[in-house]
Amino acid sequence: MLDHGGNIRQVAQLYGRPVEEWLDLSTGINPWGWPVPDMPASVWRTLPEEQDGLEQAAQAFYRCNSLLPVAGTQQAIQLLPGLRARSRVGILSPTYSEHYRAWSQGHDVVQLGYGEIEQALDQLDVLLIVRPNNPDGHMIDKARCLEWHQRLASRGGWLIADEAFIDARPGNSLASETAREGLIVLRSMGKFFGLAGIRCGFVLADQVLLNRLREYVGPWAVSGPARRVASLALADEPWQRDTRIRVEAAQLRLIELLSSNGLEPTGGTELFQLVRTPRAAVLYDSLASQGVLTRIFRELSSIRFGLPGDENQWNRLQRALNRT
Repeated sequence: MLDHGGNIRQVAQLYGRPVEEWLDLSTGINPWGWPVPDMPASVWRTLPEEQDGLEQAAQAFYRCNSLLPVAGTQQAIQLLPGLRARSRVGILSPTYSEHYRAWSQGHDVVQLGYGEIEQALDQLDVLLIVRPNNPDGHMIDKARCLEWHQRLASRGGWLIADEAFIDARPGNSLASETAREGLIVLRSMGKFFGLAGIRCGFVLADQVLLNRLREYVGPWAVSGPARRVASLALADEPWQRDTRIRVEAAQLRLIELLSSNGLEPTGGTELFQLVRTPRAAVLYDSLASQGVLTRIFRELSSIRFGLPGDENQWNRLQRALNRT
């Protein structure tokens, strides 16, 4: 299994500190997630139904015509490679590592830096990008993405955009363009909405591709309670508006806090900041020894910080940084 942050029980055992004493800043999940209400008993006793309003709520939120709910975007990441014959696949790198693992099983994969995509594009069948990118937060321009898609689609290729962290700035999304054949967008309920535990995400694409993917996904991919929670969260415009303001303010506060401790971020999003430093491994261990879990990228000599959720957590992070 690849490391994606979290795993707090395993880390707690490693460092000899009880789980309840940890501050987990390793995942980039919104610490002020959508407030889940009590579920009617009937939700737990009946099989999930597609006519429950989830698809309609998601289409309205993403401003698209067709989508497929899946058990988190991780399910789509694992299944999409199976919809193509052996292909030449370019993956923006460094990025979310599950994409490479999924496509490297049965396809010819090359990892590309930002400056290498343009030159390599005409030799690719599939280009996979993450926007904003995880872990550096880089956002590839929307117009450039659509140009790349057109070149790929002209010969039956795909552009796949994983937009798990884009909900804080939805105007930059490619979601509304996914009626175009060969343009696939992945969206998540786990990050901005803070609902990682319900395992609900969406594949946005043309209906023909979604019909093929549906056969792989099978029935009841998303549980009834998860469907209900996602439907309500996607329709809650006041919460979404207030939360965008809140996470943007927290982003600026985190940048200031890190910079004041000699750790100026080199990239990030509203939900996390990345710091490149030769001391990354030492810094990670020092913070962990104080019960503050971050995410380390050893190959990048970088460490990623999520958002503290309250004043006690902000103060705890400040004290831990003072001791590193």
